[in-house]
Amino acid sequence: MSIDPSAVIHPSAVIEEGAVIGPQCRIGAYAIVGPDVTLHAGVELRPHAVVSGWTEVGEGTIIWPFASVGGEPQDLKYRGERTRLVVGKRCRIREGATLSTGTEGGGGLTQIGDDVLMMTGAHVGHDSIVGSRVVMANQVAVAGHCHIGDDVIIGGLSGIHQFVRVGRGAIIGAVTMVTNDVMPFGLVQGPRGQLDGLNLVGLKRRGLDRAGIHALRAAYEAMGQGEGTFMERVQRIADGDMTAEVREVVDFILGSSDRSFLTPH
Repeated sequence: MSIDPSAVIHPSAVIEEGAVIGPQCRIGAYAIVGPDVTLHAGVELRPHAVVSGWTEVGEGTIIWPFASVGGEPQDLKYRGERTRLVVGKRCRIREGATLSTGTEGGGGLTQIGDDVLMMTGAHVGHDSIVGSRVVMANQVAVAGHCHIGDDVIIGGLSGIHQFVRVGRGAIIGAVTMVTNDVMPFGLVQGPRGQLDGLNLVGLKRRGLDRAGIHALRAAYEAMGQGEGTFMERVQRIADGDMTAEVREVVDFILGSSDRSFLTPH
């Protein structure tokens, strides 16, 4: 066990032998830290938070009561193999949220980026990779093997099917079931997750100029109408001149995937 002398630990907290507690960490009443856990500087565990498994938590992250971070995967194929969970810096993991370690068959790693907000009851399944500055509202469920890009917002009570990719800057409305890949900057809403436009508010907030937004809208319209299949229309866009944002969308769609794509509605 390694506990930095500047850490503040409530007497009722349980720190198991082998854990590493960094400088200025604060561990509240009845919190539990497992033997293979590393908490970097400034991590705060509120009362009753549990961090277990082979888990690393980045600087300044706060974990609220009754969150379970680093628990075993909810996968019947899991047989106790040693797999990891890595949580980035300055994340906010609210009450009752759950994050699982990976599985041997899925690569062995579940990873959360920096500045991620997981609201009450949100879940990230085994072997999923979540980017930075992602917001998951209350009771969002991200299944195993998903890839969630940077700057994604997922509305409350929404579910992401296993193996789905959600591209950077996309937004998913509340109470939405997403069973197919979502292109970068896409807007998805409705009970069965229809692609219904671009995340224009998010693009403006990130400073994309009018010309860049116009190029994305033109590409989006070209994907949704015209001769040929959806993938043939995307390929025609790929063969022309593109802005960086359009190129990101095209490369995402033409990349490998275990799920089909949501197409313009």
